[in-house]
Amino acid sequence: MTKQPSSAKKKSAAREWLDSIVFAVVAATLIRWLFFEAFVIPTPSMENSLLVGDYLFVSKLHYGTRTPKTPLQVPLTHQYIWGTKIPSYLDWIQLPQFRLPGFSEVKRGDAVVFNLPVEQKGLVEKYSTVLPDLNPHPIDLRVYYIKRCVAVAGDQIEIRQGQVYINGKPEINPVRMQSEYQVSSNTLINETKVFRENGIWEYNNTMDMLPDTAAASRHSYTVYTTPVIAARLKEQYDFITDVKEVVTPAGFREYNLYPKSSLVNWNQDNYGPFLLPREGTTIELTPLNVALYGEAIQYYEGNSDVSIENDKISIGGKVLDKYTFKQDYFFMMGDNRHRSADSRYWGMVPKDHVLGKAVFVWMSIDPNPTSFLNKIRWSRVFRFVN
Repeated sequence: MTKQPSSAKKKSAAREWLDSIVFAVVAATLIRWLFFEAFVIPTPSMENSLLVGDYLFVSKLHYGTRTPKTPLQVPLTHQYIWGTKIPSYLDWIQLPQFRLPGFSEVKRGDAVVFNLPVEQKGLVEKYSTVLPDLNPHPIDLRVYYIKRCVAVAGDQIEIRQGQVYINGKPEINPVRMQSEYQVSSNTLINETKVFRENGIWEYNNTMDMLPDTAAASRHSYTVYTTPVIAARLKEQYDFITDVKEVVTPAGFREYNLYPKSSLVNWNQDNYGPFLLPREGTTIELTPLNVALYGEAIQYYEGNSDVSIENDKISIGGKVLDKYTFKQDYFFMMGDNRHRSADSRYWGMVPKDHVLGKAVFVWMSIDPNPTSFLNKIRWSRVFRFVN
């Protein structure tokens, strides 16, 4: 008599749940690594193009997916385990990093997500006044930033009176680019009615009570908005007496700007000229070039035993008189030009720090809604980033 094969043992409910969770985590990890990743905008540096509370998808296919550098990491985490300050990774193993083929290069005007280059040993302390609360991490686990690429490798960037010039020509400004404006009024302004209804999310009543010739009081407000909306304020409201763009004059030096050198006399509205290195570009190491590019040579190029002293760069004890770059560099700026800690403050973005291109907003939640019904900004849902 032949023995009948026994039927397969049925999985328990707990085992089925465990298998489903493992499959979901593996699938989500692969999708997050290869194709796209979700991000939320935490700061106003990209307003009015991207608002605080916008949730967006970032494509990694555009510029090519990077291979992991830090493999010992809890899946679906970044720097810390959710809701804690416990590191989610071990840096015992650091792999060589490569980039898979993409279907696009980083272009001027792209909204780019990248790892903040200065979040590493030797630089965190240097930039603590501009970027507090940073801690050193491996390249692929440094904090994510999103900015507009305004200059690519090989470009010469200069800012004159707030206008960006690329290779000597004025660059087309982002459609929703914001600047700082001083709004003067002869009465208190209903901020919700006037500012928020005109798409102004950042404003501040400076409470400067300046008596005028009519013995009335003039109220001063600082707002961050677009040129179109600024002009509209002055046209639509007769109690608004003046709307003036705030521009730092040329010759006034901002000490927090990159590079932190007395050889330049730059500020956020008057900056450069500054050449962005391309892979294979060779430069003479003059004192000015050491100030501009020494940080990249020391920290971003994979060189070891680099020292900078008395405007000279040494590698392995040998003083260099010229240097050839190993990768491309980009200049990133926020669309909210007077409220953005960007390349003007911490320098260039190396290509190996570029993560992907912001594609579209899939959800937008107002952190300060006027009512519960206005919590979701429905007009921004499924909106492409441009």
